[in-house]
Amino acid sequence: MPIPHTVARFNRQVTNRLTGRLATRLPGFAVVLHIGRKSRRQYRTPVNIFERAGKYIIALTYGPNTDWVRNVLADGGCMIETQGHTLRLSQPRLFRDERRRTMPAPVRLILGLSNVSDFLELTPGGVAKEASAN
Repeated sequence: MPIPHTVARFNRQVTNRLTGRLATRLPGFAVVLHIGRKSRRQYRTPVNIFERAGKYIIALTYGPNTDWVRNVLADGGCMIETQGHTLRLSQPRLFRDERRRTMPAPVRLILGLSNVSDFLELTPGGVAKEASAN
């Protein structure tokens, strides 16, 4: 089972605000810029992300049914800010991998301890000049 929703709520209200700026610069982290399915507002969600074979893989530490994942799936993609760059990603695909083979070994261990086995794969769709809600 992924991390409980009570922890997710705390992270969304407190931790994400503190780590959001660091996540755009640190390797293995990014901020996903996504548009709300109903509100059409732009949201920012810090994530663990890794590039593998030309695709980007995000570990879904709260599972595949979170609002941000559903927003990305509904919109057919998102923007990410990572290591000082903003990228457009498309073709979102959920997958489950109990062995976490797409993750680096240390991350694989941590995700295993948290029982995280769900991932979101995205394909680069070009470099974006700015992140916008349009």
